[in-house]
Amino acid sequence: MRCAVVGAGAWGTALADLLARNAHDVRLWAYEPDVVDTVNTRHVNPRFLPGATLSPQVRATSSLGEATEGAALVVYVTPSHVLRGVLCQARDAVPAHATLVVATKGIERGTLAVMTDVVQDELSGRPVVALSGPSFATEVMARQPTAVVAASASADAARLAQRAFSSDAFRVYSHDDVIGVEVGGALKNVIAVATGIAEGLGLGFNPRAALITRGLAEISRLGVALGASARTFAGLAGMGDLVLTCTGSLSRNRALGLDLARGASLDHVLAARETVAEGVVTTESAHALAAREAIEMPIVAAVYRILFERHHPRDAIAELMSRELRAEVDS
Repeated sequence: MRCAVVGAGAWGTALADLLARNAHDVRLWAYEPDVVDTVNTRHVNPRFLPGATLSPQVRATSSLGEATEGAALVVYVTPSHVLRGVLCQARDAVPAHATLVVATKGIERGTLAVMTDVVQDELSGRPVVALSGPSFATEVMARQPTAVVAASASADAARLAQRAFSSDAFRVYSHDDVIGVEVGGALKNVIAVATGIAEGLGLGFNPRAALITRGLAEISRLGVALGASARTFAGLAGMGDLVLTCTGSLSRNRALGLDLARGASLDHVLAARETVAEGVVTTESAHALAAREAIEMPIVAAVYRILFERHHPRDAIAELMSRELRAEVDS
């Protein structure tokens, strides 16, 4: 099958390699000219995925039209804040018959749309699949056993993505709760920032477990309000992705929280990074969604104050612990 992967960061590169090793014809679109060059000449992407060797069948291009021409499967893996712009640039080049897979995790600033809705807005009439779950790119490249979810309103589209990506080391489950999979994949980054902050403050395993568990409650609360099934958040795109991102040493959002707790400013942390920590934009969007839906999300609110109102991390933790006592389960 002819496949296009739009976005050559670590995750996009890993997915392109996975598809190529599954015998698909893969074109990888990269914004950066040096990435196009190194992928095509040396089969590596040292800028975003150092140390990994790609399948020679992955061909990179800087032309969106060339990447998507004739593709039966188009996979979007750009940062969330540029996804709509990228879609608009090559709207006419995406085949009408293509199935669109969205591996970007986030909530768009301003519109508060999840990524599959952004894709449907700009490329209507094509089936859309959300691909999400606990998966670090470097471990996928190392053929570490990994399980994710492909969710779509179209069962055929979900199965197409499932077959395209599945291998002996990468297992894909199908799902029909697109909004639940999207909300779980986006909001876990905010909770990962919180757990990184707690770790950076020198706090132990107890507070990390509390943040993960109560963070999942907040994610579920918002997801259900948006129409998701509560059961989705007990699965790979919910608890699975949350645990990995909050505890794994490869998590960019956890690392951002660590740096903030150790005294770095947000501007300094972001300027020093080549890669995007989606939790920053998602915190802003999730905070706005919680206000719109009248949903109580105290951990999201605390991270928002730390990121955007210069609230001291230790004060934010103290405020979370001193909130009014309540039942664990929402009535």
